[in-house]
Amino acid sequence: MAMKDYSDEFKADAVALYESTPGATYKSIAADLGVNRATLREWVLRDRERRGAGSVAARAGGTAARATQATASADPDERIRQLEARVAELETSERKLATERDILRKAAKYFAGETNW
Repeated sequence: MAMKDYSDEFKADAVALYESTPGATYKSIAADLGVNRATLREWVLRDRERRGAGSVAARAGGTAARATQATASADPDERIRQLEARVAELETSERKLATERDILRKAAKYFAGETNW
């Protein structure tokens, strides 16, 4: 089987998608992008090494509190903390969706240029 040659931009986008997706696995992101799991893992590890963040701890992954829990709280300070956590969770989700959208746009542009119609 021939090795595929991916552009540096695609690799960077794939790494950014993995890094910005809390709870994601190499397998799930690689399947979404159509690349081998080991290939994605190698890209992520190289990127972390390049940035000097060689540990797995560099990847953020906790679950934020839900807004429904915030309504049950009687303490206004606690409610603010919970809402701020929810905002952070939504911002992370928005970054992931924007990265996915950008990758899909680039892929569509690439494949549209390959057609010989």
